[in-house]
Amino acid sequence: MEKAISKFISQVLVFSALIAMPTIWATGVEAQDGPAASTTYDFEDDLVTGDLVRPDGEQLIVRRRGRRASLIQIREHFIPEMLKSVEDL
Repeated sequence: MEKAISKFISQVLVFSALIAMPTIWATGVEAQDGPAASTTYDFEDDLVTGDLVRPDGEQLIVRRRGRRASLIQIREHFIPEMLKSVEDL
C-alpha cells in the first residue's frame, strides 16, 4: 500500500514539473533578451504642505523615587533549619 502511495506521489511530482517547465523556460528566455529599457519618471514641481503631528495632551515628567531597601530578606540559616526539621521527623 505504501509503495503504491509513494509511486503515485512521485508521478504527481513528475507531472507537475512537466507542466511547469514551459513557464520556466519562457521566463528564462525573456530575461536573456537584453537589458531592460530604463524607465524615467518626470515629476512637475508640486508644493507639499503638512503639519507637525503630535499627540494630544501634555507630556508628563515623573521623578523617580529614591532606592529603598528590599523588604525581602534572605534567610541565612535556611539549610541548617531545613536539616533540623528533617531530623525531627
